[in-house]
Amino acid sequence: MAINKLSVKKVEALTKAGNYGDGGGLWLQISKWQTKSWVFRFTIDGKRREMGMGSCNDVSLADARVLAETFRTLVRSGIDPIEARKAEHAAKRAERLNIVTFSFCAEKYIDAYRHGWKNAKHAQQWTNTLTQYAYPSIGEMPVKNVDTALILRILEPIWTVKTETASRLRARLENILDWATTRGYRVGANPARWKGHLENLLPKPSKVKKIQHHAALPYNQMNVFIQALRQHQSISALALEFLVLTAARTNEVIAATWDEISMSEQVWIIPTSRMKANREHRVPLSNRCIEILNKSLLMRQSDFIFSGGKANKGLSNAAMDKLLQVTMGYACTVHGFRSSFRDWASEHTNYPNEICEMALAHVIKDKTEAAYRRGDMLKKRRCMMNEWQKFCDTVSNVNVAIVPIRKDRLTQARTTV
Repeated sequence: MAINKLSVKKVEALTKAGNYGDGGGLWLQISKWQTKSWVFRFTIDGKRREMGMGSCNDVSLADARVLAETFRTLVRSGIDPIEARKAEHAAKRAERLNIVTFSFCAEKYIDAYRHGWKNAKHAQQWTNTLTQYAYPSIGEMPVKNVDTALILRILEPIWTVKTETASRLRARLENILDWATTRGYRVGANPARWKGHLENLLPKPSKVKKIQHHAALPYNQMNVFIQALRQHQSISALALEFLVLTAARTNEVIAATWDEISMSEQVWIIPTSRMKANREHRVPLSNRCIEILNKSLLMRQSDFIFSGGKANKGLSNAAMDKLLQVTMGYACTVHGFRSSFRDWASEHTNYPNEICEMALAHVIKDKTEAAYRRGDMLKKRRCMMNEWQKFCDTVSNVNVAIVPIRKDRLTQARTTV
């Protein structure tokens, strides 16, 4: 059997597409794109087979000959070189998987997604819950060995006493294990999935602990509240009234910057990056909102509309709650004012549900309806928000009970004169 027919110079000089034998089953293969690679051809158990050995850019002629001799030795021993290589790769992969721990996967998952989370504290919350509850049991364990029994060991002790935390932790475990599966670090069904799996082993979170909603001020008390609020000459008071009149969320208000405001059009444009629904939200501003902005402008210290105590920082997340509950003595929450607005819109106006929901920047759950809705009904919402301001400035004789936010409207307290 003639071997070593090729030379380094010949390999470099050949450019025509085709196969050029070196002998002993080693072939130089040139594609029509003039890329060069090594191929080993052999016959075993009566079957002709061919295996790639790599590009000529990576494997020299001398190295290719050494590999070919190794493969010929395997064939003479009745071993298929292709299957032997597969087994070798599988063994290396198995060895690698044994050192890929759950904590490694968790850290990689958090690093991959942290830039997509709006709140910088979100990544820290993930790390804190995993460190406290998951890592002691499975942190240094190969992720491929995490099973249902281990997941239950983590969740069961806190499922009935810290239900909300446990539910979030379960979802985080599921996401991390899905990531590990996609990466090839584990196989099989996700032991942390809820649907069709853990729902058969753990009670539903809603059955374990009743969800506590945000207490809302009855809308008939808005005038009294607004008048009392205006007695406080502080940036927190201006921010809170602005929040009430725009039905916005706390984070949307405290992070609002002047470049989001169009005074001429009386519109506040909240960018996608700061919206819960990941969609730009335009908020029509009533005349009172413009007055608030002008007052805030006189106290301007930074790009934030409502500046905080620290340089170049907006108000803290707790500033308005402190004013509302500690200074003014109200038992409701700042977030609950969104419910106050929604109750007023439902009980006191004839505006369609979609306009009310759009004012709150809620996501449309009906995919068909969402697909056909293109505009944001700004003109109609402007009329509604002007009426809301007028209502807040008007003394009411209606008496209602406090209504928790998001409570089913069928069970909401009805107004009585």
